[in-house]
Amino acid sequence: MPDMKEKFAQLDQVISELKDQPGALMPVLQRAQNIFGCVSLDVQKRIAEGLGVTLSEVYGVATFYAQFTLQPSGKYIISVCLGTACYVKGSQKVLDKLSEELGVPVGGTTKDGLFTLQATRCLGACGLAPVMTVNEEVYGRLVPEDIPGILAKYRE
Repeated sequence: MPDMKEKFAQLDQVISELKDQPGALMPVLQRAQNIFGCVSLDVQKRIAEGLGVTLSEVYGVATFYAQFTLQPSGKYIISVCLGTACYVKGSQKVLDKLSEELGVPVGGTTKDGLFTLQATRCLGACGLAPVMTVNEEVYGRLVPEDIPGILAKYRE
């Protein structure tokens, strides 16, 4: 796995390749996220300097588009649906249990980098309410008591 110095060298190469193209900021941000896993403040500063734009412009684009994250995400992204059907059937209790078990708030990543916990509006599986996903795996008809067993599968 490349160290930070190597990753910044890769980013500098990307900036060098794209800086003279119109609209270079988006593709540079996308490539930076692929390299680093997020576009942290240090990465944003490097992009701003390399492209000759303001840090506020880079930050504005990075925070406007949902595809970008400013903090590293865990290996497993847990998304709990809080849409109407799921909420009515108890998804908030499932989310609370996940937060308790993982020791992180919604939006947080565990210290070991294994899990990131997110709340979403709709996962499109209302018939299975309440629903959550772990990366691409869908879990439905959940109760808080299901959570420890589900998490155990990913901790192995």
